Amino acid sequence: MMSTQAVEQAVSDWEQWRESRVAAVSAPHGPLALAGTYWLDDVVDGVIPGLAGRWRQEGGAVVRDLDGATTALQPEGSPLLLPDGRKLLAIDREGLLAVRLWDPETPARTAFAGIDAFAWDARWVVPGVFTPFAAARSVQVPNADGRERGLGLAGELAFTVDGVAHTLAVAVQDDGRLWAVLADATSGTTTFRFRFLYAEVPAADGTVTVDLNRTQLPPCAFSDAFICPFPPPGNTLPFALEAGERALLTG
Repeated sequence: MMSTQAVEQAVSDWEQWRESRVAAVSAPHGPLALAGTYWLDDVVDGVIPGLAGRWRQEGGAVVRDLDGATTALQPEGSPLLLPDGRKLLAIDREGLLAVRLWDPETPARTAFAGIDAFAWDARWVVPGVFTPFAAARSVQVPNADGRERGLGLAGELAFTVDGVAHTLAVAVQDDGRLWAVLADATSGTTTFRFRFLYAEVPAADGTVTVDLNRTQLPPCAFSDAFICPFPPPGNTLPFALEAGERALLTG
């Protein structure tokens, strides 16, 4: 049982998290501004609609030829800022290169009115234990763009809700935080069809607090140009997770 002071602090922290989420997704080059993901294998004659120059791949980089000058974009490297305020970034997914375009004037960003979420509830703050796999593994899962790709998983996160034990297969981020792609009994009805959950870096013994109030919408809820992975097998919770973000609000 959380003390009154602990609850007040938790609610305050959650409200600040909510504010930071809204600010991040609505930033000029945030998720709402992603206008397109263009795979170089699909580009015909080097032409990407709406982008000047000729585009190609060379030596593991995305290359633009424009007015006699050549610009190379390394995957996940420094973005290219265009004079009109748009941003370009090269990405690599399993050896396939693409150009991503952010445009602050996308209809999704201009129509954004917030993120609908369930109210904070102490019920959804539970102790958990992370157990790494003996060896990291990858499973093939569908992605939001209709293709299947490998999803790297590092271990299992175990926790209990209302006396019932559950586990999620999770990845470990570069900063040590845990990341899960999950669905539940609300998915596709009162919430988006799947969501993401992050947990802080586990202690040396694997213990970690799991705050399901911070379950969040995936990037593809804000733009169809993202290629979010769907939940891996076993990551659909058998109850209604009425916690965290549930839908995008538009004006």
